[in-house]
Amino acid sequence: MTKRLKSWLRLAGLALVALVLLAAAALWFGLHQAEQKMQRKVDVAVRPVPLRPLTDTAAIDRGRYLYASRGCVDCHGAHGGGRTFIDDPNGMRVVGPHIGPGPGSVTAGYRPEDWVRVIRHGVHPLGRPLMIMPSEDYNRFTDADLASLVAYIRSLPPTPGAAAVIDLPLPVRALYGFGLIQDAAAKIDHTRPPAAPVPEGVSVQHGAYVANMCLGCHGAQLAGGKIPGGPPDWPAASRLAPGEGSVMARYPDAESMMRLFKTGQRPDGTPVQVMPFESLREISETDMRALHLYLRQLPPPAKG
Repeated sequence: MTKRLKSWLRLAGLALVALVLLAAAALWFGLHQAEQKMQRKVDVAVRPVPLRPLTDTAAIDRGRYLYASRGCVDCHGAHGGGRTFIDDPNGMRVVGPHIGPGPGSVTAGYRPEDWVRVIRHGVHPLGRPLMIMPSEDYNRFTDADLASLVAYIRSLPPTPGAAAVIDLPLPVRALYGFGLIQDAAAKIDHTRPPAAPVPEGVSVQHGAYVANMCLGCHGAQLAGGKIPGGPPDWPAASRLAPGEGSVMARYPDAESMMRLFKTGQRPDGTPVQVMPFESLREISETDMRALHLYLRQLPPPAKG
């Protein structure tokens, strides 16, 4: 072995060690930043929404529909007792906590303002951000719908349940620490007033209200992309907005989208791997037609 080759190998070894040390330092810094972000205080000026009495059957019926169709059941289970909804072999495990009445419920003792802070803002009653809580989907709930959802949850029969579990792989935690993945509290404009009610019907306005449930996975402009915080092997969320790659060309009418939501299959019969079909199949025909109408007339996302 020549002297020059020995010198080159020594330099290459030193460079490799330096890269390993640099990567380890970056990972440590990202994990440190993640812990700081998870424990940060999020100050939100919350206006309480009065709780509905448990005798308000109309509110409870509306809340039952929202709970079943807007994703709550996917994370917290049919009876609010909690549910494991991510158990990935790569090390990501997430259990939605018990939120209904009964021992161990995280909502025990919630005041009206606490329900608003959690659902609409993604912030724990003590002020820290909630992880894996898609409050960007619920931030635009009208006061009436938020109150109805809470009324239904409070009306559930008491049951024992599960505690929250959030086990995130180190790379996911580091990406969160570096700001490449955000929690809902960081995405939401907490100063926006609640959405004004619009008449329920097959209209663009009502469809826009229903489409808020899509923001957490498909993005603020519904342009799709990697699902924030999802397991690494999850496929990217589809583009719903107009433009290259939009999937809306596959769904020229509301009936075609209804079949997708009911069956979990594309028009060509292939299954969609990651979508909350347990909830989506519960969406009413009116909501579905309004959503389709809204998505079909969307303008292209703004650039920049």
